[in-house]
Amino acid sequence: MAREFIVPGQIISGAGALDMAQGALAQFGKKALIVTDKVMIELGNCEKVENVLKKEGIAYSVYSGITGEPTDQMIEAGLLQYKAENCDFLIALGGGSPIDSMKAIASLVADGGSISDYMGKEIKAEMPPIIAIPTTAGTGSEATQFTIITDTKKDIKMLLRGKVLMPDLAVIDPQFTMTAPPKITAATGLDALCHAVEAYTSRKAQAMSDTFALSAVKRIFKYLPAAFHDGQNEEARVEMSIAALEAGIAFNNASVTLIHGMSRPIGALFHVAHGLSNAMLMKECLGFALEGAYGRFAELGRAIGAAKNEDSDKTASEKFLEAVVCLTQELETPTLEEYGIDKEKFFHVIEKMAHDAMESGSPQNTQREITQGDVEQMYRNLW
Repeated sequence: MAREFIVPGQIISGAGALDMAQGALAQFGKKALIVTDKVMIELGNCEKVENVLKKEGIAYSVYSGITGEPTDQMIEAGLLQYKAENCDFLIALGGGSPIDSMKAIASLVADGGSISDYMGKEIKAEMPPIIAIPTTAGTGSEATQFTIITDTKKDIKMLLRGKVLMPDLAVIDPQFTMTAPPKITAATGLDALCHAVEAYTSRKAQAMSDTFALSAVKRIFKYLPAAFHDGQNEEARVEMSIAALEAGIAFNNASVTLIHGMSRPIGALFHVAHGLSNAMLMKECLGFALEGAYGRFAELGRAIGAAKNEDSDKTASEKFLEAVVCLTQELETPTLEEYGIDKEKFFHVIEKMAHDAMESGSPQNTQREITQGDVEQMYRNLW
């Protein structure tokens, strides 16, 4: 069966990638809206991008209103600034939140309206050029046709999609990830692991996505602990930047499954960062998914050296899950309770969260039949 495989228009990766990208930036427009957050300004990362633009004689305006995971209100404010400043292309600098925000802002440039109007629809709007410069190794948003925006009126995280959301240029420069603190390194790295594992075990997996997913899983198990324990380990940072890109390409073409479906409602209602809520769910969700895809999980277990060739698929799958749990523990992933979420409030909205998870469509990509009741029970099991 024929399958489509989508990647960013251009990728420049490795040490010095931003400098190499300088000449390419001029082809996209005359004035950029840089979508970022105040931390990137404080760290001096935004100034590095500004200097490259200045060298090319490109004007710019900085929108630093991304304060946490993006909401429809942040998108509206960014769109107003884009138009007021007469920008003609966008650059995102940051983690998944600025990159997702850039995509959403760009999708509204031509027709205006609200980003919530696209819920449940494919975005096909005329888009200005978009460039992604990730500063974390995890979200993979620089390589996907998706954006996740919170609808503040309905208290839901909207997973929006469209081929037009693929960045025209992705600049993967590990110099930016060197400033990520251990907790962010852990959460984003485990997010990348979720992307790769879910892509590999999804009903929509294909040969090309498998190649990227498997490579990402192996890199993450080898280099994420090193990046977590020593943020200045350049080799680990470079390898994790590549792994995040690989995982993003993989799930962009194979989709995600149960973890992401259950993660979004937690983020929307309890304001847990996306990568962290994914990490909190890994043991429970993958434990459920194993039974439907022993062969696929077994391949992952053997690939990272957690299982032996002579192990049965069931045994190898269980050893892979054990390795995942050990990794989340090494990276000090808190439970919901340790994070400070109130159990009574959590249980009060389990039915809504399970409904929203199933409505997203992601859980149905799991290679095991799943019901809303199953999802509700998994939420309860987190306690």
